[in-house]
This record gives sequence, C-alpha cells and structure tokens, in this order.
Amino acid sequence: MYAYFDNSATTAPCPEAVEAMHRALTVCWGNPSSLHGIGNAAQALLEDSRAAVAKAIGCEPTELLFTSGGTEGNNLAVLGAAHQLRRMGRRIVSTEIEHASVEEALQQLEAEGFEVIRLHPDRSGHISERALYNAVDRQTILVSMMLVNNEVGSVLPVAAAKRAVLAARAPALIHCDAVQAFGKLPVKPARLGVDLMTVSAHKIHGPKGVGALYLRKGARIHPRSFGGEQERKLRPGTEPMPAIAGFAAAARALPEPNAALTQVAALRDYFCDRLSAIDGAVVNSPADGLPYIVNFSIPGVKSEPMLNYLSANGICVSGGSACSKGKKSRVLTRLELPQPLIDSAVRVSFSRSTTLQEIDLLLQGIAAAKAAIRS
Repeated sequence: MYAYFDNSATTAPCPEAVEAMHRALTVCWGNPSSLHGIGNAAQALLEDSRAAVAKAIGCEPTELLFTSGGTEGNNLAVLGAAHQLRRMGRRIVSTEIEHASVEEALQQLEAEGFEVIRLHPDRSGHISERALYNAVDRQTILVSMMLVNNEVGSVLPVAAAKRAVLAARAPALIHCDAVQAFGKLPVKPARLGVDLMTVSAHKIHGPKGVGALYLRKGARIHPRSFGGEQERKLRPGTEPMPAIAGFAAAARALPEPNAALTQVAALRDYFCDRLSAIDGAVVNSPADGLPYIVNFSIPGVKSEPMLNYLSANGICVSGGSACSKGKKSRVLTRLELPQPLIDSAVRVSFSRSTTLQEIDLLLQGIAAAKAAIRS
C-alpha cells in the first residue's frame, strides 16, 4: 500500500482516460491527415477531442492547439509572442517564481536583447498588483504570469495584467501558465483577459506527453518548429491521438471546480491543523493559496532524508518542482525564506481522490521521520 501526495508532479490516469487511449490505439489508430476512411475517423476523433478540451477550458475549439505538454506550450507562447511583436517593443514583464519552462525561455530572450522585468514576490509568494502596473509601459510586448505557483500554491494576479496593459496602452500579449490551475480553479481565458494560456493533461488525471495552448482568436505568434500543416502550422507533426484522446476523456471527467475546491480545502485544513501539532513544523504556503498544494518545513530535518524515509514507507511527496531534479528551490529562494526552511522544504500535493486515511498515514510518517532522522 502507498499514499500518493505528488499530484503537482503528475496524477494517476483516470479510468476514462485509459479506456479512451486504448480505443485510440486499437480501433481509431489512423493518421488524422490521411485522406481515407481510417484517417477520417482519426480526424473526427481529433476534432471531437479538441472540442472537449476547449469546453473544459472555456474557449472555442478553433482557439486550441495541442502540444506535447506544459513545457512546450510555455516555450511556444513566450518565444512565439516575443518574436511576433519585437518590432513594437522589447520589454517583457514576468515574475521571479515562474516555472523553469518560462524562466529559461525568458533567459533566452534576454540573450537576444529583450529586456525582462521580473516582479519580486512577498514571503508567501504573492505578487503586488501595484508592482505589475509600474512595470508595464508602452514598450511592453509580453506579460507572462502563472496563475498558481507550482511549489507553494500562491495565486497570482493574472487578471490584473490586462488592466495594466490597457492602462499603459501597451501592445502586449498576455500569457498565463495555468498548468497547476486547470481543473482546480475556473480558468476561462476570456474572464482572465489572457491571449495565451498553457495547460497539461497529466495534471488532471490524463496521460503524459500532451497539453494544449489557448491562442485567442486574432492573436498571432511565431512558430518554433516547422514541417507540416498540423495545429495551424504552429505545432506541426503527426498528432499523438492516443494521448489526445486520453486528454479529452480526462477533461470530460473533471468535476465542477468549485465543488472539488471545497472538498480539497477541507483536506488541506485537516492536514495543516494536525501538522501544527508536530513540533517545529512550519507551513510555507499562504493561507489563501490553492489548497491542492501545501509546502512545509521542519527545520533540522532536511528534505532529502525526509523524502527518502517517507518513500521507504510507501508515502510519495516531493521537495519542490519535479522539473528541478532535486536542485535547491529557486522559488523558495526568491521568497527569501530562511535557509533552514529552504533546506527542509517538502511539497505535499493533493488530488480529488485523496482521503483522510491517507493524510493520517502521511502525518504519522512525518512524525516518525522527524524522530528517526534527528535521533
């Protein structure tokens, strides 16, 4: 038996996704670009899947491109938007706590001569709307901001970006990395005021290797790869239909976000209340953050030994972003947390299937690990 608390890294595929993938592999296995019956069936599945994911996001199917996941989607959005608008300005506004797929794309743009303004978070991972307004000027061509931070769960003021752009009369496109928010918060792009939005299947109980990029009707970006007509020539290549079908099935299976949020918030409160009884435990996540993510520390008990102890006892947690591969957290460093908190940080991330019994097992494991590692 194991208890899984690393859902921000990936979620277990739901039965609906597995069944849809099996059907796409065994029945509807054609190339959607082929002009015959089997190809036509695959093309119909592709467009049916696009409609399902678009409905879950809250956009038109024609505004949705399939990608290989959040990293490719973020790269395509950030680099594609900057190169599309570079003749209108060189300023880009983002934050210091973006996912590596955004941060490293921004570093590439800096090397090309773009100016990148990174907004500094407070200790809880919040970004000031005033700082956002001050950073956006008439030379700003892109604002890129995640909706939910993947390490501490703070919710960033994405909707304010549109107001800041309008106030500055900037030509900027607005990009939102909604990978951790999709399926957990209402993420309708029109309501957020964004032009580009990235989501990923394996964070909502779909398969790995597929995601989607929302591109507002009328907005344009430069492609990053070439060689085919697929996905409006912005993401050419034969579409991975089993993964796309699984993504669509997972999107259809999503519960109503607010109902799931209430359920998971109760789990988060239960966990944090009992965690506080463990001597020295500190919660690094903000109280108003997404309840699916709780980052905590027990100073004196470093992250790696804690993770190893819990793993040996069938409990899966993480030390931060799965993409960091165990490196010191850039996010927690930018939050200016004391070094003992950074060194001992653990991320617990829930799903809609998490149970109180699993949380009790986790709490017992944390207490036992603290006693064993310090002894």
